[in-house]
Amino acid sequence: MFHEAIMRSLTRRSIFGGMAGMGAMAAAPGFAATPQPAKGNIRPLDITDPRENLYGFGKMWGTLGPKSVLSGYQGVQYAIVGDKRAVPLFGYCGFGNNRNIMQADGSLKVLGKECGFFTDLATGEIIDHWDNPWTGERVEVFPFINDRWRGSLTLEQKVFKVGDSETVNNDHGTQGGTKSQKGKPFLLPWQRIGDQYLLSWDYAHEYTNPVTPEGWPKASTGRRVNPSEHFTLFTPTGEIDDRSLESARFHAGFMRQAPWWPWMRMGQSGVHGVLMGRMHSYKITGTVEDIPKAVLKRVERAHPHLLEQPTDGPDEGVRGTLEAYAEDVPPEVPGYVSPLAEKRKAMLKGEGK
Repeated sequence: MFHEAIMRSLTRRSIFGGMAGMGAMAAAPGFAATPQPAKGNIRPLDITDPRENLYGFGKMWGTLGPKSVLSGYQGVQYAIVGDKRAVPLFGYCGFGNNRNIMQADGSLKVLGKECGFFTDLATGEIIDHWDNPWTGERVEVFPFINDRWRGSLTLEQKVFKVGDSETVNNDHGTQGGTKSQKGKPFLLPWQRIGDQYLLSWDYAHEYTNPVTPEGWPKASTGRRVNPSEHFTLFTPTGEIDDRSLESARFHAGFMRQAPWWPWMRMGQSGVHGVLMGRMHSYKITGTVEDIPKAVLKRVERAHPHLLEQPTDGPDEGVRGTLEAYAEDVPPEVPGYVSPLAEKRKAMLKGEGK
């Protein structure tokens, strides 16, 4: 069962620690609330300075304070097959639990947890099973539960290593591709219009599918995958520029396109299509109020550790839904060994979990 596979990946420490965290979250203490009005320590963001770019991004996407903040997202995912109209399939929603730490050298340490769930379009409730309209099969839904992610953004352009590929954010066809971006300063495309900073954040990947056709012939969509996500962000200048504030609100349009989710079991369906999602993404209060209600209800019951403060530690690689599926869901083919699953087992064993 998928749910059992997920629970096996949790540690005793995270499960029992999460129970304690759930009670604390009832009143939402320890999470930063909506920023207060400007206190006078105003200095406009210098968008030509990598340190200022990291400061602005860290403050907007999470917080630079000692306690993490929460941000939510919610929307709908559509199926696009050939020249047919886009068909809404299910809701897609979740939240992030983030805090960031400015380092002495100007770099930014990012810490967080995240999750993604799927909902019924009519009721808005989280679904655990889904009736596939193309195959006629009732499938078990695999939510994305990532109880930790850690990384660093430096004064140089970040090169993201995903599987066997490398990509950079906001790569708009720059001559030379990713290689030409290495060593360049970390600068984001901020635009100041009125009382808002506008910012775009895009990444487009292409790499070997960790959910291999050899191990998961029904779940796998093929040997290569090409997911991408695109954000158009708006954040108040008064909150970014106020150096006395640790966090700034943001609102964003969030679009994701990718092959079928592996849990849809479309690998042998013969239906070639794309999933496209359009979502709201936001950090308005920074508290549990920003979490979609159906998600909060499920997390408090089944994954309370996601509401605990993220912990510091060594940087780790990107772990998306496909990686989690290949690590947590047993292969369909008896005897097949997932390299990613074995690698994660070794990592957890080395940490004494």
